[in-house]
Amino acid sequence: MIGMNMLRLRRSGRTSLVCLLLLALLGTATAATASTPGRSPVAAPASVTASAGTHAAGAAAARWGERRLDEVAFLTTHNAFTNYEDSRWSSVNQAESVRHQLDNGVRGISLDTHWYERSTWLCVISFGSDCYPSDVYLCHGDCKTFAGATYALPRQSFHGTMQTLVDFLAAHPQEVVTVFLEDYVSAGQLQQSLGRVRGLPELLFRADEWGVRQHGWPKVADMVTAGKRLLIFSDRSDREHLGVMYDRSWTVSNYWSLGDLGNDLACVSRWPDVPLDRREPGFRRLFTMSHHRNVPTVLTAALDNGSKLRNRIAEQCRQAAGGRTPNFVSVDFHRLSDGSGHTPASIVGELNASP
Repeated sequence: MIGMNMLRLRRSGRTSLVCLLLLALLGTATAATASTPGRSPVAAPASVTASAGTHAAGAAAARWGERRLDEVAFLTTHNAFTNYEDSRWSSVNQAESVRHQLDNGVRGISLDTHWYERSTWLCVISFGSDCYPSDVYLCHGDCKTFAGATYALPRQSFHGTMQTLVDFLAAHPQEVVTVFLEDYVSAGQLQQSLGRVRGLPELLFRADEWGVRQHGWPKVADMVTAGKRLLIFSDRSDREHLGVMYDRSWTVSNYWSLGDLGNDLACVSRWPDVPLDRREPGFRRLFTMSHHRNVPTVLTAALDNGSKLRNRIAEQCRQAAGGRTPNFVSVDFHRLSDGSGHTPASIVGELNASP
């Protein structure tokens, strides 16, 4: 019995060895085929690729219709980075983190970029909590003056916030996001920071490459299908080569403040030489409308963000802009309203539902 069992084990072992040798030879042949010079990997059939492209275009058309970028309105947050969730700000313009703002329907983000030079002194007096490297950060004024007021800890890097936007767009392939920079850094510093944002070049919309000045803004569905769903504007003119548009060349904008009492409802241009109703042959600027006070508070935002905003668009800003509807409606505390049933999000929805 023992002899028979030993014989079976020997035969089983030989069979296993033969199988292993055959698998090894098959693997070697496969690797050699894959590494043969001049041999391309097997591509998906053209019909499959075309089908995927058709599906993407169809989804974009269903989401955006035939509207061009200058025919769509977007909810925008003023000083989006000063909030209670991303850092320890004592005075804020928004209650939620930038990511939560995006999750709740915001599609325009305004940021203030500043250069921070590493400070050994701040590192020492903060007992190691403020030992940040030199970089572009989001500050509301000087990046070293008043923690919680002009900057906050942990410090918010510009490239980190931009990565948040890119990651959101990667997860939501039908959405378009626009960034407005109040820019206090050099073009080189901005370029270095943007260069660290993974996936940004693939998403960045470049008006020069799309011939916007000659042909007007494209349909949003076409931008989505092409994957170019991130626009960046700056108040500095020397960075268009980076794909960052100079806002004064591409937009019209009203003066940003409602005043201390919130009663300055007139829509006057932010730039005297660029009137809100400016017209140019074959090209229409995007209209950015600001609606916030000098000093934001939860109470004043609630008073301003409902019927007052809706009526101001209809009675002042649309008329001042020659009948144009705002493309970007910028507010503080975007989820607050006056109880009228009108919120910044619902008002933007109404603008997009209008013919």
